[in-house]
Amino acid sequence: MTALASVFQPRGPVAAEATALMWVLVVLGVAVFVTVVGLLLAGLVRGPRSAATSEDTIERRWLGGGGMLMPALLVTVVFGFTLDAMRDSRLEPGAVTIQMVGHQWWWEIRYDGFTTANEVVVPAGEPVVFEVTSADVIHSVWVPGLGGKIDMLPDSVNTVILEASAPGEYWGACGEFCGLQHARMRLRVVAVTPEEYERWVEHQRLAAVSPRTEHATRGLDVFSEAGCGDCHTVRGTSAAGDSGPDLTHLASRETLAATTLPNEAVRLGEWVRSAQSLKQGVAMPDTELSDGDLDALVAYLGTLR
Repeated sequence: MTALASVFQPRGPVAAEATALMWVLVVLGVAVFVTVVGLLLAGLVRGPRSAATSEDTIERRWLGGGGMLMPALLVTVVFGFTLDAMRDSRLEPGAVTIQMVGHQWWWEIRYDGFTTANEVVVPAGEPVVFEVTSADVIHSVWVPGLGGKIDMLPDSVNTVILEASAPGEYWGACGEFCGLQHARMRLRVVAVTPEEYERWVEHQRLAAVSPRTEHATRGLDVFSEAGCGDCHTVRGTSAAGDSGPDLTHLASRETLAATTLPNEAVRLGEWVRSAQSLKQGVAMPDTELSDGDLDALVAYLGTLR
């Protein structure tokens, strides 16, 4: 899979429409700039005149008309292209709907029947509706290769449609400054075939499996004793916190900390022990677990696939 995060490389019809509209605006903007600068230079070269002539009157009329007609024409053209892009991005009945909540500084992803974090799986070749909001400050979700950017507001829900033409891995980010770790609030979107998507959804709806080794069982005890369940949910256990990411299938994700760290045992242990040193200001507190308890906890978290 190739990571794509550029408006110049659209990988879906929604993104393609947005890119086409962007180029229309760029071309019109350059044309207006060149015209205005050209007229300005022409006026400077010719210099002032001592008396009005019929040619001056024609020029004034041309400039006056251009000052009104040109903006009106440009606005009409842009409006027409915008309406056409909106028409082509219309939603078909039965589309997948995903709810996203922005947090400082991670993404809560809500599907029908389960919740995950920071990594979004979508069916390729189908438009997906994202209903977005925020749990704290204003965020903005943006996956350049798949579609436009939209604000995530604390007091309302906005909607954006994204679509990947083919399976692949796509990267996004928060497009609105939202605090200390704004630059490290990234998003991973994975497009799979519709059949793979259905299998993934079925698996994600399952509760976490019980640990099968003594070491992992000890890790579950550490998870409970350390109070991890006060902030995190693991379906199938007593952990039902909702202020942090849902960990039910944590081990099935490729990344940690809003995609800033690889989901590997060593990095996961570092994150659990000292999240503040890796991503200062996050709500995740540092822990004081012994090496043995930390190792057992990481082993348990590794079973959550």
